[in-house]
Amino acid sequence: MKNYDKLLNDLAPQKFGKKGVIWTITLIVLIVLGIIAYIDQIIKGQVVTNMNDYALWGVYISNFVFFVATSFVGTVTVAVLRLTKNTWRTPVVRIAEIISVSAIIMAGITITIDMGRPDRLMNLFIHGRMQSPITWDVIIIPTYIMVSLLLLYFPLLPDFGLLSKYYKDKKPTLSKWYGKLSLNWTGSEAQKEIQLKSISIIAILIIPVGFMLQTIDAWLFSTLFRVGWDSTNLGAYFISGASVAGVGALVCVVYVLQKVYKLEDYITDLHFDKLGKFLVLTCLIYLYFNLNEYLIPQLTSKKEATTHINVLLTGQFAPLFWFVIIGGLIIPVIVLLFKKGRKPFPMFIIGLLVVTGSWWKRYLIVTPTLLHPFLPIQGVPEEWRHYFPSLHEWLITIGTLAMSLLIITILVRYVPIVPIVRTAEEREELELNKNTAK
Repeated sequence: MKNYDKLLNDLAPQKFGKKGVIWTITLIVLIVLGIIAYIDQIIKGQVVTNMNDYALWGVYISNFVFFVATSFVGTVTVAVLRLTKNTWRTPVVRIAEIISVSAIIMAGITITIDMGRPDRLMNLFIHGRMQSPITWDVIIIPTYIMVSLLLLYFPLLPDFGLLSKYYKDKKPTLSKWYGKLSLNWTGSEAQKEIQLKSISIIAILIIPVGFMLQTIDAWLFSTLFRVGWDSTNLGAYFISGASVAGVGALVCVVYVLQKVYKLEDYITDLHFDKLGKFLVLTCLIYLYFNLNEYLIPQLTSKKEATTHINVLLTGQFAPLFWFVIIGGLIIPVIVLLFKKGRKPFPMFIIGLLVVTGSWWKRYLIVTPTLLHPFLPIQGVPEEWRHYFPSLHEWLITIGTLAMSLLIITILVRYVPIVPIVRTAEEREELELNKNTAK
């Protein structure tokens, strides 16, 4: 235990302070308000929303797509960095795994909310059609949840074993739970070999599962033959956008946890510099797909498609569209190209911009197309020509976002944010290499 004393003091899960308690209570209040609004929606029906025969998906599906996109950080960051064995990854991969688990759980809950009543979920199993993308969503989301949980859990086994010993005298009950979760981890060579093989298999498995989830999410739109969605580009477009949302969320959470838990010795400027470069790459790729998505149809498509694009470029959705493109993609790229822009606080601000832009981007993918219907819009109620979420929709949506943050908050309360055993091994190896070099 001597080698781990300092690391355990710095990295062992800590009780929430006053700010942590206030934060948790705030999230719970927002969740309760969302639940109350949802119960009222179930009782009164969809009439309490501003959704209608045209805007039949609205903010719920926008929020669902955002959660699915954010969960992709578990594939992009965790799996790729684990498989390529980048040494700088250690302090950030677990945070990425936690975000991924939180986001994909909330994606599953959000799609249920969009159905109007939770009992309707059974219809997908009883009357589901395999040619329906939403049926595949219901299949792939639980699969992705399980794989994400395993990718989070298996690397935790050594830390759980260590924490079980650490809390044995201080907190016997907590020690007992950590002992059970560690699956009797002793650190033997046989256990290490099995663990490493398991992590490699899961990391390889989660990549195609993650790509399938994003692609099926795109097919949910592109198979409907609607203006704005009828694009063979949409699968790659969603995957590139998910990379931006996921890495942006990771930057924000890493910064907050670094400051709250005083982890500057473990999460350093180097990590923000690397994540900043990663974010620039994802933003540039997504900008390229946006150029394909909007420029070429504007020049070559029929009247319906150009009308839809003009609504985004110069019409009622133009302010939001340009905020997403300029604020959520172009400005981050410009700032992050400079080394000073990749320092922790500027990175946090850029991360917030990127995440905000990513959420509203999903709203722009869903809403304008729905308000551009197949049939002529003449003679329909005036309110059907426009859509903006009602108070019920906002409360429920904010409640789901708060629930996602609460899942992250609970996990970081009981799970070591930075791997303790792995960090100790890396530092020991670094020290050994220095002594060898001398």
